[in-house]
Amino acid sequence: MGDYVLILVISVVVFAIAFVLGYFFKQIALRDQMRAAAENAARMIADATAKQKELLLEAKDEALRLRTAVEAELRERRGDLQRQERRLQQREENLDRKVEATEKRERAIQQREKEIEGLRAEVEGLKKLQRQELERISGLTQDQAKETLLLTIEEEVKQDAGRRVREIEQAAKEEADHRARGVVALAIQRCAADQVAESTVSVVPLPNDEMKGRIIGREGRNIRALESATGVDLIIDDTPDAVTLSGFDPVRREVARLALNKLILDGRIHPARIEEVVQKARAEVDTTIREEGEQAAFKANVHGLHPELIRLLGRLKYRTSYGQNVLLHSIEVALLAATMATELGADVTTARTAGLLHDIGKAVDHEVEGPHALIGADLAKRFGKSPKIVHAIAAHHADQEEPQTVEAVLVQAADAISGARPGARRETVESYIKRLEALENIANSFGGVEKSFAIQAGREVRILVKPEEVDDLLAVRLARDIVKKIEDSLEYPGQIKVTVVRETRAVDYAK
Repeated sequence: MGDYVLILVISVVVFAIAFVLGYFFKQIALRDQMRAAAENAARMIADATAKQKELLLEAKDEALRLRTAVEAELRERRGDLQRQERRLQQREENLDRKVEATEKRERAIQQREKEIEGLRAEVEGLKKLQRQELERISGLTQDQAKETLLLTIEEEVKQDAGRRVREIEQAAKEEADHRARGVVALAIQRCAADQVAESTVSVVPLPNDEMKGRIIGREGRNIRALESATGVDLIIDDTPDAVTLSGFDPVRREVARLALNKLILDGRIHPARIEEVVQKARAEVDTTIREEGEQAAFKANVHGLHPELIRLLGRLKYRTSYGQNVLLHSIEVALLAATMATELGADVTTARTAGLLHDIGKAVDHEVEGPHALIGADLAKRFGKSPKIVHAIAAHHADQEEPQTVEAVLVQAADAISGARPGARRETVESYIKRLEALENIANSFGGVEKSFAIQAGREVRILVKPEEVDDLLAVRLARDIVKKIEDSLEYPGQIKVTVVRETRAVDYAK
């Protein structure tokens, strides 16, 4: 027990000594730390003081630099202001001089105006005296003299205007005629074709008169079967060795002609054989129609046509107009229109296509009511052609629709050229004489016309007028009026020249 207490006491004493020693050493460490902190603080204060001095020096230097710069800028601005003041002063001096010069000029102008007023008053007085003297000499008042002078001047102006109008019109016509003749001549030269008047074959030759009886058949059964199968009337009369085919459809006539020729060559003529041969002839004609349509489109260089339009073109092979084959005429119109469009810078494709299709309505005009121009335009529109082509087809006859485009006018002109050139069409004597008489009657219906003559196969009307009733200006208007009436009243191929002749004769006798 005593040892345990001793150990406990010793332990307490050791702990107390250790605590005292630890506290002592800790106080020594704190003093060292406080000394080091004080040294650091003193050093930092010294550094801060040095930095403060440096900053103060830099601030003083910057302030000095800014002051120098501001003073330099102020001196520069002060110099600018002084220069501006000098310029303003010079301007004021210049303005003062200009104002002074202007005032002098105004005074001179006022003085000049006073002098002019005096001269004007003097001139007015002289004019008044002159007018009074003129009125006394002429015996006319001022208003009367003015009216007489105006009438004289007006008459002279009218004459000069009429003369000038005639000169301008003559020059324009000469230039237009020269240009037009060149274009048309070039077009005709490029597509010149040997083409004469022809007619659809409607007479089939027979080897002998016995063949007529075989065609008629027992109690007429063969001819009835042939007429029923083809839709064409067969006329068997006293004409030796010939049978006439009559029908409004040229394709049917062609089918009947081929079938009849085959039957005559074969020799077997009876209703069953007739139906068989007619079917073969119809198939052959259909093939020919398609091939002719394709060939026409190829010759005219027109592509992309609808197959139905190709077929209708081929049908025109069997159609004639005044003896002119319509298909050949259409090809020629396409080439003429395309050539003229090329020369004039128009739409060549439109002109060529419209020229080829312009008479397409004639292929069905016996089936559809209306003018062939409008029928053809409707067909072209139905099969997808452009509005310009449709319009050109409808307007190729001006009595149906007025042309509104250059291409329509070219198609109309090409149609007239193709139909009017020598050998293209034929005309009956009666219609030819009637047309000439109609031309002369139209010319004679106007006042002041003494005589009129239709010459050059109706291509020109020469009109003699009474010179005492028709002056030069009225002659020009008369020619225009006659042309307008001819265009409105007659249908004719090509163009008609109207020439008004005014001849004045002065006759006297020496006694």
